[in-house]
Amino acid sequence: MNIIDELEWRDAINQQTDAEGLRELTNSKAVSLYCGVDPTGDSMHIGHLIPFMVLRRFQLAGHRPVILIGGATGTIGDPSGRQSERSLQTLEQVQENVDALTAQMKKLFISDDDANQVRLVNNYDWTKNINVIEFLRDFGKNFSINTMLAKDVVSSRLDSGISFTEFSYQILQSIDYLHLYKHEDVQLQIGGSDQWGNITSGLDLIRKKEGNEAKAFGLTIPLMLKADGTKFGKTAGGAVWLDPKKTTPYEFYQFWANTDDRDVIKYLKYFTFLSKEEIEALAAKVESEPHKREAQKALAEEMTRFVHGEELLEQAKRITAALFSGDIRSLTADEIEEGFKEMPTFTATNETKNIVDWLVDLGIEPSKRQAREDITKGAISINGERVNELEVDITAGHAIGGKFIIVRKGKKNYSLVKLV
Repeated sequence: MNIIDELEWRDAINQQTDAEGLRELTNSKAVSLYCGVDPTGDSMHIGHLIPFMVLRRFQLAGHRPVILIGGATGTIGDPSGRQSERSLQTLEQVQENVDALTAQMKKLFISDDDANQVRLVNNYDWTKNINVIEFLRDFGKNFSINTMLAKDVVSSRLDSGISFTEFSYQILQSIDYLHLYKHEDVQLQIGGSDQWGNITSGLDLIRKKEGNEAKAFGLTIPLMLKADGTKFGKTAGGAVWLDPKKTTPYEFYQFWANTDDRDVIKYLKYFTFLSKEEIEALAAKVESEPHKREAQKALAEEMTRFVHGEELLEQAKRITAALFSGDIRSLTADEIEEGFKEMPTFTATNETKNIVDWLVDLGIEPSKRQAREDITKGAISINGERVNELEVDITAGHAIGGKFIIVRKGKKNYSLVKLV
């Protein structure tokens, strides 16, 4: 399957500058292509992954990908998709973010096993020595203000206001494409749908500088929305980050495992490297046996393995299985801390107390009467073991790893008790 055919099957193409020309080019040679990300933070989130998964598909099809980290454009701020100006970061903060994103990209996309290695570049390297006169004469002269104002990314901001700094962003990104075309043989830029104006500006600059015979192309990926119309990648707790310190592997796994039936096949196409046959088989399972959630499990496993590796995937699955079965004692203290991160948390001393008093003092039970009733009915479990006797004492020995006691009230109401 030609790479363009595969992307079409995966519904991963939104716009192309020359669909026929790009298909011919990808059929005739191994194409160098690039996608960029600005270091606005010290980690990417799953929304950032969308175009880079397409870049990886090109790599697997034999093409040569380039990943651009925007050490220069990150100091300016991309106005795309925003209604207001970004707050400028210090140069030191931008560099810290560049280092962090570079490390993430290396982990995700660079492997000794790959025949066509990903090349990592930083646009600060070729923009840092351009002075303001060169910028205006060599590049600014090739951009029409009327054309720039007509770009959606700019026109959408005219009412709320846009600074000259953000207005000039598309010139800087165009310089990137020109530089990579000339020095890295890059002939294709890919990006999200909000990057269409920036990509076409780059193509215009290449033709003005290199002549109309220059063969360069642009391709964008559709905006990702969930079936309910809300933005993909957002949860009640915020963005789903690739950094395990911001979003734990267990939380990451659960995000994908909880995917709506209406979205799961779309996500399998976008984010995994499962074959067409494997995805179609999972799609049939969604229709015939949706309660088994096999497609969601496959999606969660593929994505967690890709981002966090096999070891942390297995840890996320252990936490998931323990919470489902109630076998809490099979978990380590670190796994408990990760799995119960978002659950109600209480603190207790390590002194011995009767379970009724202990539950009430912590606030897990509202009264001794309610505590006694729940215990005698078998509604209380400590570390996965049901408690039926009112005379049970809770001691420091109950703490897993000397740190945590897990209380379950009913079937689903978990509380984490930290011993201090």
